[in-house]
Amino acid sequence: MTNNPRNEQLELAAGFIQHTQKNIFLTGKAGTGKTTFLRRLPEITSKRHVVVAPTGVAAINAGGVTIHSFFQLSFGPQLPETANQNSPGPTFQGNRQDAAQQRFQRFSRDKIRLIKSIDLLVIDEISMVRADLLDAIDRTLKRFRDRSKPFGGVQLLMIGDIQQLAPVARNEEWQLLSQHYSSVYFFSSHALQQSDYIAVELKHVYRQQDQYFIDLLNCFRENTLDISAVQKLNERYQADFEPDDTEGYITLTTHNYQADRINEKKLEALKADTWTFEAEVHGDFPEMSYPADKVLTLKTGAQVMFVKNDPSPEKAYYNGKIGRLVGKDGDNLMVRCDDELIEVEPVSWHNRKYELDEASQEITENVIGSFTQIPLRLAWAITIHKSQGLTFEKLIIDANAAFAHGQVYVALSRCTTLEGIVLRSKIN
Repeated sequence: MTNNPRNEQLELAAGFIQHTQKNIFLTGKAGTGKTTFLRRLPEITSKRHVVVAPTGVAAINAGGVTIHSFFQLSFGPQLPETANQNSPGPTFQGNRQDAAQQRFQRFSRDKIRLIKSIDLLVIDEISMVRADLLDAIDRTLKRFRDRSKPFGGVQLLMIGDIQQLAPVARNEEWQLLSQHYSSVYFFSSHALQQSDYIAVELKHVYRQQDQYFIDLLNCFRENTLDISAVQKLNERYQADFEPDDTEGYITLTTHNYQADRINEKKLEALKADTWTFEAEVHGDFPEMSYPADKVLTLKTGAQVMFVKNDPSPEKAYYNGKIGRLVGKDGDNLMVRCDDELIEVEPVSWHNRKYELDEASQEITENVIGSFTQIPLRLAWAITIHKSQGLTFEKLIIDANAAFAHGQVYVALSRCTTLEGIVLRSKIN
């Protein structure tokens, strides 16, 4: 599990998972190995575990399922059972939500057996999980397990960084939730506050090697930047910077429409034949969980990014690798990354369903749907949200729109060096 040098925090987390029942919040700044730890979990523990995440794409990338689908939860505020049934106004809307929840949560016998068998529940991207959703998980687990223990006695492994992407609650939702919670964050969950949980913070940064840049990012994350540090960051400000297309810069934007507009404009400017690739979708694979474009339009010369790790033994590419499309060979595409030419063929993502094998009493992952597509996307620009977990060498950060909590930090920490960053607007 460890890298050289030894990573004591990762070893500590692995030990707590395998040898205790303590709930664990595994956190750490960007690039410290949280995603790698999750991928290696089957090597770390023999416990029967299920991986869930708050969004469809996060679940597919984590090799798990969404929280809402696994626990059959309706969308919207998940009010505590103690909510006053007779109170007027906003709470009445919440009670209607409870009725909808009961219709959603008609579990099959197989699902009940599965829930009863779980030793470890892994929640990825925990920073995006609201307190009420975590309490709804607690209620569901207690319903079929030990009602006297938080989360029915299941051990939790929560992975994420609260300084990055935050949970979302619209004003009308917070009007409801604020009657029961001090904040929308997962740590305000009543069940979690009643449980015995520890935080393990990963310290070693693998993404950046420049200690000054690492320290700068740490200050930004912890909101302790001094004037000289802000001035150092703002030395990267170039409002009118327009790189040559061969330089491989990618622009991070706050909104999808901004990234789409940049990509469409750049693609349109290329004088080359257009190629269109339509994904093959089989079985159960919800549209909101599509990990790549359903219809992918490319041209020779387009700047592209891989959206999946290479599943072949060659490991020629990884999720986030930037290159340039240089040609087509039959159904496969040729992408040049630096001096390397990579042949790219369609790959498949799988939507999984957890089931309990009656004979072995082990939890199995069964594929219930697939999505097959060329693992590329246009990459002159992407949103900061979609960049989470990725690493780039050259970045343009377009921060002129209002940022959600943590987005500036997410954007800055995507880059391997301070010198690789260009700011389109200054940081205050």
